[in-house]
Amino acid sequence: MSTFPGVGDAFPDMALTSPEGGTVKPSDFSGRKLVVFFYPKDDTPGCTTENQDFTALADDFAKAGTALLGVSKDPPARHGKFIAKYGLTAPLASDAAEGGLSDALGIWTEKQNYGRTYMGMVRTTYLIGADGRIAQVWDKVKVKGHAAAVLEAAQAL
Repeated sequence: MSTFPGVGDAFPDMALTSPEGGTVKPSDFSGRKLVVFFYPKDDTPGCTTENQDFTALADDFAKAGTALLGVSKDPPARHGKFIAKYGLTAPLASDAAEGGLSDALGIWTEKQNYGRTYMGMVRTTYLIGADGRIAQVWDKVKVKGHAAAVLEAAQAL
């Protein structure tokens, strides 16, 4: 049995770093729904598409009373360049700290690619209710159509 938070559990309230160097925490969004989408790396094809898809639907998420927050281990300055390059409006945050939020959720894990073993982010999205509890989890996300599916779930919550 996993010791990591799942549906019905409180989402960990751990500090992340904004591209401007400030701190952002899930509790900053309390009282409204929040989508936290974790992705492996800025400016890679799948991650760029995912961020563009959430940006394209940002107004619809806002109408559904739902805030967005994209998270990777990339440093804040890299997030800033990524946002500027693609005109992203879904806020991003850096989870670079060892033992940070992605570790607490169990999604920063050992991966293998072409026989190489390394630590990496499992593309995972959390829908958190206005009460701070996890309403839905999408793990090992496939990017195509994902943001729209998350929006549907947010609208139904």
